[in-house]
Formats: sequence, structure tokens, C-alpha cells
Amino acid sequence: MRVSRGVPVVAPALVATALTAALALPAPAAGAGVEAGHCAHQERTRVPGAAFQQSACLADLTTTGLAGTPYTDPADQAGLTAQGTRTPSGVPGVQIDGYFPDSSRFNATHGWRHDAQFVIRLPDHWNGGLVVTGAPGTRRQYATDKAISDRVLAQGYAYAATDKGNNGTDFYRDGTRPGDAVVEWNTRTTQLTRAAQRAVAQHYGRSPRRTYMTGISNGGYLTRWQLENHPELYDGGVDWEGALWTEDGTGLLTSLPTAVARMTGSATDDDLYAVGFARGSEFLWPYHEKAYWGVTQKIYRAEFDPAYDPDCPGPTAGTTTEQILAPCATDAAYDLASRPESVRRAVARVALTGRIGRPLITLHGDLDALLPKAADSDVYARMIDARGKGRLHRYYTVQGGTHVDGLYDTYPDRLRPILPCYRTAFDALVTWVERGTPPPADQVVDRPASGDVVDSCALDHRAAAAR
Repeated sequence: MRVSRGVPVVAPALVATALTAALALPAPAAGAGVEAGHCAHQERTRVPGAAFQQSACLADLTTTGLAGTPYTDPADQAGLTAQGTRTPSGVPGVQIDGYFPDSSRFNATHGWRHDAQFVIRLPDHWNGGLVVTGAPGTRRQYATDKAISDRVLAQGYAYAATDKGNNGTDFYRDGTRPGDAVVEWNTRTTQLTRAAQRAVAQHYGRSPRRTYMTGISNGGYLTRWQLENHPELYDGGVDWEGALWTEDGTGLLTSLPTAVARMTGSATDDDLYAVGFARGSEFLWPYHEKAYWGVTQKIYRAEFDPAYDPDCPGPTAGTTTEQILAPCATDAAYDLASRPESVRRAVARVALTGRIGRPLITLHGDLDALLPKAADSDVYARMIDARGKGRLHRYYTVQGGTHVDGLYDTYPDRLRPILPCYRTAFDALVTWVERGTPPPADQVVDRPASGDVVDSCALDHRAAAAR
């Protein structure tokens, strides 16, 4: 749910697009041009624990093949990738859509109005692996289809994604205790991983040889949490700018209030630098004032500290785009350190420790203006080192990278997309896990002065360790 609703770059109609529903799924049927035998195992594949599932045999499981169908949702992917990003296509297989039992109904995809929705994709030509992710921001299960699903499917991996059990900017209304909604993100990811592993075994006749966890923003947080708490389920993970929650509260609730204060004129640029915002990222701040800072602070504060201002956001973050994106005026003065201990206990329920149990690669842009790396991944890297787990971690800072790659299209002379570096990092993780070849040392991935930055990124194997 939420740290970063990767929103469209074109206007703050952004957050509102996450609340739109996709068309209802048609009855299962073989896709056009599908060869005989392609769907031979479709009906025998059941997702354990699912309250409802529906499978379809499709000629192409990628966003190219699914364009214009209800099996993906471009609106929920808006802003996450640069316009020029090239993606593979032509991956036939079976797609399973469905949901697990759940009482909340934020997700209207397919007209189901039921949360805990998932998608599982099973390519005909399977490499024996499984990739699992959770939606970034307040998005849903199709959010990373272009950024993650397309390529891993083309590489032969089965793919599974969850909406995290609650979504949209009103996610904080789910549950009865502060922190319940985010706690559910983790349990739904674990639930889907176990179910997908078993569904894969049914479909292909054998269990996945490798399972990788990965994700963007909140999906990156899920990756960190899963490798800390359920390393037995995974072989490794790639964390793309994961959100940070710690026992002392360090994270969003200690950096975003200052950003909101700047919006109201009660904080200066120097105040933002002091809480971790990078010098040089100032050109991105006006956009984040309109699209990110206010809504993100108020909905996460409402999740963990609803008593601070029970009237804002109240029972909804807003019914219009303007209302949704507007900050709560009281959040400009929010000070986590002065809040009751119960607030820190709520955050501690979802806190990270740094005690990862499997190899992890972290990427973070140095111009991230929503989750500044100095207040996020830099801190998490130190936490990992403090737990004695540094040998399992690599950390790559992407020069010119920011929170959503779509902003590259507005500032091509100042930014670079992170996706190409993410793809390189994923391949490096696989080589690390499956061949025992350690990836390059921690490093800053320089923004090249020329060349293809939309679809290529090279790591420096000669780089000296940064920590």
C-alpha cells in the first residue's frame, strides 16, 4: 500500500487512477493462435487457499499481448517506467487471477470488489524458477507487469503478484489496530508465495527450483521483510528503493513531515536537507508537493497514529483528486518522537531489523524525492551491517535515479531510469545464487553522459567496496 503510489507523470490525476477498476474477466478460453496442448494442465492447477480463481490460456502473457484485455491494467502501471522502455513479448502460457478470503473491499479490479487479489502467470517454456512481488505504492496486482513481469516471463520464470490485501489511498481503514493494514501486506505476500509454489508444482509437475522475491517501493519493503522473516521461502531478492520502517520509527514519519512543513511555508530547504533530501533534487520538489508528499504523509500517519488528528484524513483520504493529494495541515507539525509510545509500538509491528537470511541487492536513486536514500536505504544498509549480514548484501546507488522512472521523460537531461539497472541487478542476483559468483561491490552507478540509459545499465566489476 503505500509509500509511493508510483503515479503518472502527466498530472496529479495520478492517485485517482489507482482507484479505477479494470473490466471483468471473460470466461476462460484459449487465446487466438494458441497451439494445441498449450493449455493441457490449465484446469488441474489450483491455487491453495484461494476463495476464487479463474484461469485463461493466453497466446502472450506480456503487456504487449495483453494490451486492451482485462488481464493487465496499464493505468495501474502509469509512471513507473520511461516511455521508451523496451519490453519482450511472445510468451504463451496460463494466467490465473483470483483472490484469497478477505473482509476488505478496496480492490474493484474485474468488478470483484474484493481484496487479497493475485495474479499468477505460468509460461509454457519454464526455466524452473518463480518470481514473487507485491504492488508498489497504493497500487494493485498488475502494477509491475511492465517493469518486472514482462522480462522475467521472457526469461522463463513463473510470476506471482499480490495487491497486498488492501490498496488505494484509504488503505489505512483496513483492520482494527494501528498498523494492521501494513501487517497484512506481509502476511499476504507470504501467503501468495506458498500458494504460488504449490500451484507451480501442480502445473509443471515439480516444485520451483528457485524462488526470488522482489519489488519496487512498498514492494521493496516487502522484499526486505520476507528475506528477514521467511528466508526459507526464497533464494534471494532485489529491493528497488524499499520503504523503511524501524522500531524507533525512522522512515517516512520522520522525513515527510518536514516536506509537508515546507509546503505550508514553515520549513526551509535546509530543513529538508537535514532530514535526508538530496541537494540537487530541488527541481523535483514542486512535482512531489503536488503528487506525493501531502497524501503519503497523511495516509501513513493515519495508519500508525490515527489519534493524532482523527478529523484528517478521517474515513477517507478524499473523494476528488485535489482532496486526495492535499496534506493535513496538522501534519506539518508532526513529531514522532513526542507521540505516545503506542505509536512506536504500532510501527514496530512492521519494522525491519536488517537480519536478512538470503542474498539481497538494493538499488536506490540518489535523487529520490519521496524516500530519500540518506533516510532510507543508507540506513537499511547500516542495519544489515550491524547484524553481521553484510556478506549477503549489495547496495547500488543509481546516479540520476528518482522514485518513479516516468519522471525521466520530463527531465531526460537530469535523470536516468532505474529499471535497466534493476534488470542488471536481478541477473547479478541469479548468478550469485545459482553459480556462486558474487556480484560487484557496493557502488554508485554513474549516469553516462551519452548512450542508451533507457534500456542499458552496466555495473562496475572493478569497484571497491563502499562499506
